[in-house]
Amino acid sequence: MAVITISRQFGAGGITLGKKIAESLGYTFADSDILQRVAKEANVSTHWVESFEKEAGSKLSRLISSMVSKRWLDRVLADERGYLDEQIYLDYLVLIIAQFADEGDVVILGRGSQYILNDHPDAVHILLVNEFENRVNFMMDRYEISRKKAERTVVNEDRRRVSLYKRLGKSDYENPQLYHMVLNMGRLDLETASDMVCKLVGLKLALNPA
Repeated sequence: MAVITISRQFGAGGITLGKKIAESLGYTFADSDILQRVAKEANVSTHWVESFEKEAGSKLSRLISSMVSKRWLDRVLADERGYLDEQIYLDYLVLIIAQFADEGDVVILGRGSQYILNDHPDAVHILLVNEFENRVNFMMDRYEISRKKAERTVVNEDRRRVSLYKRLGKSDYENPQLYHMVLNMGRLDLETASDMVCKLVGLKLALNPA
């Protein structure tokens, strides 16, 4: 049983590679599943959690956390009658990522999972990096969007990622010492990168059998 965390610079192919690794190993790929569990625990809609993540660290997020009343949020959330602010979100995030890890045989995408599971004995932490231009081109090719939109998306997502780590009290997210493997996706194709991670997981399982 193993847990793989995929941290990445946005546009480095984390979703694509994570799904490929999960498929090769027969593991669960945890991305939108995390949102769904947070929504269920917080008793809010999945759309609300998704929107909250997209605005993480922005003026809107701070407004929600410090100035907007729960009564107002209840009206916005209609019949969900739940509540979410930054601290509640982070508490649930830590809890749910730990739950996925306990279930095992899972590839977890981002959301500070390399920190949350830093001491987990079965975890393998992977970091994906790439040049800005390559990441923009990846987004254009993969999602068929314009260069301007791709550039804006990469910049905004990089900022959001930094914001999440700051709220977790972390700033060393690109320190290679946090990871078992750092992959430069500008020098590797997806197939090779997937094979490298799968082999690493296999070696770890052989050395530390359940």
